Amino acid sequence: MKTNAHRIVFLLELLPLPPKITSPTKTPLSSSTTTLNSDTYNKSLKPTLNSRIFHKYNNNRTTPLIATFLDRKKTVLSACCTMGSTNESASAQEKQPLFSFGIISDVQYADIPDGRSFIGVPRYYRHSILVLQRAVQNWNHHKKLKFVINLGDIVDGFCPKDQSLNAVKKVVNEFDKFNGPVYHLIGNHCLYNLPRKQLLPLLKIPGVDDHAYFDFSPTPEYRFVVLDGYDVSAIGWPQDHPKTLEALNFLREKNPNSEKNSPSGLEGLERRFLMFNGAVGKEQLEWLDGVLQEASNLKQKVVICCHLPLDPGTSSPEALLWNYDQVMDVIHTYNCVKICLAGHDHKGGYSIDSHGIHHRTLEAALECPSGRDAFGYVDVYDDRLSLVGTDRMHSTDMCFKLQANC
Repeated sequence: MKTNAHRIVFLLELLPLPPKITSPTKTPLSSSTTTLNSDTYNKSLKPTLNSRIFHKYNNNRTTPLIATFLDRKKTVLSACCTMGSTNESASAQEKQPLFSFGIISDVQYADIPDGRSFIGVPRYYRHSILVLQRAVQNWNHHKKLKFVINLGDIVDGFCPKDQSLNAVKKVVNEFDKFNGPVYHLIGNHCLYNLPRKQLLPLLKIPGVDDHAYFDFSPTPEYRFVVLDGYDVSAIGWPQDHPKTLEALNFLREKNPNSEKNSPSGLEGLERRFLMFNGAVGKEQLEWLDGVLQEASNLKQKVVICCHLPLDPGTSSPEALLWNYDQVMDVIHTYNCVKICLAGHDHKGGYSIDSHGIHHRTLEAALECPSGRDAFGYVDVYDDRLSLVGTDRMHSTDMCFKLQANC
């Protein structure tokens, strides 16, 4: 495990009016905007260890952070490097959150027998909607959740195509039982079932020209930015759409296999160049830059949400956004982004990147056997987000400032 400086920490484990949503507007591309086909690669984003399990560092990537063990069944990762006095710690614990929100990912419901992933992990297609039902009951019982974020993939790709529409409606109906707004992200399995033009209205996703990126501010202190990780993709768009053609050309360049969902022969981070992944397009990158500039001017803290993970430390290479490095180049230009939330990689993961941004990939509801759960809620404070997980979703305390009052 190398030295203590490279220690790996293992994880064991409100209703106001909806916040205002800002749909993207078209803006001219900057000449400095990176393109999908650029060979530019931010080497600082490379993982420091081959293992994909949860690793954490402080901002200078030298001091290992602290894991706080609460009991045998539950572990909360804390990103506080130094602890204050007992009174300071107690005061921080008594502090009430600014707001809280529910969270879940990868329900992937289908009315079909249980199966397995391509690497043999069991998948419980019919049980997943029961996990969602219990999640909604839990969120409503909490009574102070401001909204819910679903990080994508509400139905599975194996859902029979003649059942796709009804399956999506069935899952959306369960989400709609939450007593507040629900913000959906699209994932690859959503797009296997329905085209964007049909899917986005069902999920009430605001967007321009069938794009699925937007932002909203639940309080003046915070802004949530939802990225469309399948903006450039071989799935979801019409076959002759420029986004589809761009994606297919990109895959031909990056993946020599005839089966573009196969990583055979690809090494390291190149294994992300698979058809079930996608990219953030040039226009969306420009939009993101503008949103982060505005958030910085307003002194807002930003939470990024994307179905596809944006950091190698929190995901297997096969699950990463194609151009995660370009997206992180934009994000790292500013100091306002504190957290990146993702789904897609069902095992979940957690890391802190070289700029101190927390990356949390959530455990999938789909992989919960009968009686097990994977959902949670997040308490939001001035200086941290605290994910309170249920069962298979690991609780995680993500502090922005590595100091005594965190």
